[in-house]
Amino acid sequence: MLDTGIIFDAALLPAMLVAILAGIFSFLSPCVLPVVPPYLAYMGGVSVSEMEQAAAARRRVLISALFFVLGLSTVFLLLGIAFSAMGRMLLQVQEWFVIGAGAVIMILGAHFVGVFRIGFLDREMRADAGDRGGSAFGAYLLGLAFAFGWTPCLGPILAAILSLAASEASVTRGTVLLAFYALGLGIPFLLVAAFFPRLRGVMAWMKRHMERIERISGLLLWTVGLMMLTGQFAAFSYWLLEQFPSLATFG
Repeated sequence: MLDTGIIFDAALLPAMLVAILAGIFSFLSPCVLPVVPPYLAYMGGVSVSEMEQAAAARRRVLISALFFVLGLSTVFLLLGIAFSAMGRMLLQVQEWFVIGAGAVIMILGAHFVGVFRIGFLDREMRADAGDRGGSAFGAYLLGLAFAFGWTPCLGPILAAILSLAASEASVTRGTVLLAFYALGLGIPFLLVAAFFPRLRGVMAWMKRHMERIERISGLLLWTVGLMMLTGQFAAFSYWLLEQFPSLATFG
């Protein structure tokens, strides 16, 4: 059962920002961005060239992309509930749990930056949903499969957000963080489906700078982990509350 009480406040805002940025970086990761056009075309039951040239084909792809995002969001929300419930069970040792979560996030960030590589995170595993292209239900199933099995691109960043959600020790607030992660990952899919011809140049530029994007995402995770480890993440939340007292009325 989701807990009641204050949901949105200054303490949650930085974590929400980190979650949505993490979703965007997941979309830009090396094994997601390059396959987005053919993946979207397959879900819509059209070819990439049809998706580029025909408005009707893009509308069909957009509907499929919407159900795909709903599928992956379902998995992320369930994970958010599970991990934040675990954090709530450990409420008595929450301070140590936050420190441990911060350390884990720093390690994952260092992996992305390239300080060292963690072998099992460099293994790619994709769940196969079978031949499901061309239907809304099939796109939803593909979204479920994508969220469950697409690593290492989703794995390290998702693990960091799950650690952040668990540290909230609130099922509702942890689920909100995973919802924002799903938004960060899902909205770019919808934008590409709707505006594919106009975004081809942008996507090509991103592919050329993939390594730099990965390092930036790693630096973001490492910084968040360090702030959690030292207590500065909570301090930043209190600073926000002092600077913007109206945030205290959220919830």
